[in-house]
Parts: sequence; structure tokens; C-alpha cells
Amino acid sequence: MTEMEAIRVRHSVRTYQSKKIEQEKVNQLKALIDEVNAAGNLHLQFMEDAGKSFRRILSKVMGLDSAPSVIACVGPDDDTLDERIGYYGEKIVLAAQCMGLNTCWAGTFNKSGVPAEIGDGERLVIVIAIGYGENQGKQRKSKTPEQVSYAKGTRPDWFDFGVEMALCAPTAINQQSFEIRLNEDGSVDFIDKGGPFSRVDLGIVKYHFTAGAAYKKNDGVS
Repeated sequence: MTEMEAIRVRHSVRTYQSKKIEQEKVNQLKALIDEVNAAGNLHLQFMEDAGKSFRRILSKVMGLDSAPSVIACVGPDDDTLDERIGYYGEKIVLAAQCMGLNTCWAGTFNKSGVPAEIGDGERLVIVIAIGYGENQGKQRKSKTPEQVSYAKGTRPDWFDFGVEMALCAPTAINQQSFEIRLNEDGSVDFIDKGGPFSRVDLGIVKYHFTAGAAYKKNDGVS
């Protein structure tokens, strides 16, 4: 499965099998996490045992307490942290989908129960449940490209395809609270319209858009 295919088929999964992730895949995930931590100045951590990460009542109701493993999204705290976590975390989420795994960005979790190392000046923003899902999740209702994008002048194919991929991005409570604007000089602005975890969402949206636009500019070659 390619990353573009993963973007289209990946959906949030909240209930998981008890099956553990194979060591080979664990090693691949840890290697990728090391890469994104270096690229994004982050401290993301993979926990093979989710422990008590999802012991809160709402997490149990949602089924997330069945997730065997978790990725703790931690990093040096500044104004860009949430967005960087969304951007680089989604790279891992899509790679996991390509490995046959399932994931869920989870803003509801037991912070004190996440077995993560959080250094001085760092913040735990969100976690990603990961494992083998009981199902593949389901597609959510989506806004239209016209509702989330604006272009001054002609809309090139790469921009429209990037917006299409951005609309596949998971967002908190499916809010899709963002706008993508194409400027006359060809630059692109991403607007956060607010809401729960909207800065994380914006980072995820940026990753999807950037991957899609680059794919189209490269004549459909990943």
C-alpha cells in the first residue's frame, strides 16, 4: 500500500484485538519515530503496552481501552508544538496503515497513566492508539472542497488534489475547522478556524495536502 492509498482508506479505529504488534513492525515504527523526532524537534514515544492510558470512563465507553499500544505525542512546548505533532504524527499514522495496523488520534486519555517520559519544558499533547483493529473504521461525512479552500485565480490540479487529500485528514469530532488558501504567487496558507485540538488537526491537514500536492506535481509518482 502506498501513502496515497493509505490516505484514502485509513479511518479512525477505536476497538482493537488483543493481538500484539509483531517485533519487526515495532522496530519499523520506532525507527520512523526516531526520524520524525529529529526532523520535527519532538519526543514522540512508542509504548508497546498502553498501560493505563485509556482508563478514563469516556475512553472505555469509546472502546479505546482495548488498544494494546500507544504513541505518546510529546515535545518541547512552544506555540508550534501542536501543529508539529499533527504533521509528523500523521506521517507515522499513515506508515502504520501501510503496515496493516490501525490507529486513532485520541484527545481523551488518562494523562497520568501514559507511560511516557516528559522532560522539563516538554508537554504531552495527545496520544495515538495503535494496534490491530476489530474493524477498519468507517468513512465520516465530509465538507466539500469549496467549503474549505479558496484560490485567487486559476486552481491548478496540484492544489485541487492537495485539498482532496486534506479532506481525508482526521480531525477532532470531525470538525474540519480549517481553510486552505492559494495565493497569486503560488504560495499556500493554512488557516486554523479553532475548536478542540484544531492546531493538531491543522498539522495533519498540512501533511495530507503537502503529500497530495507533491504527488500530483510529480505526475502521480510517490
